[in-house]
Amino acid sequence: MLWSDPKNEAPEELREGQTMLRRAGVVLALAMILAMLVLGLL
Repeated sequence: MLWSDPKNEAPEELREGQTMLRRAGVVLALAMILAMLVLGLL
């Protein structure tokens, strides 16, 4: 499976997973900042 794939290109599913993980991380970071701001204001 791995050796049949081009070396410079990741499989579709892996690429989608990485994009989703990155997006989730950004959302999580924004949510944490927002929560800290809200808690600071309260």
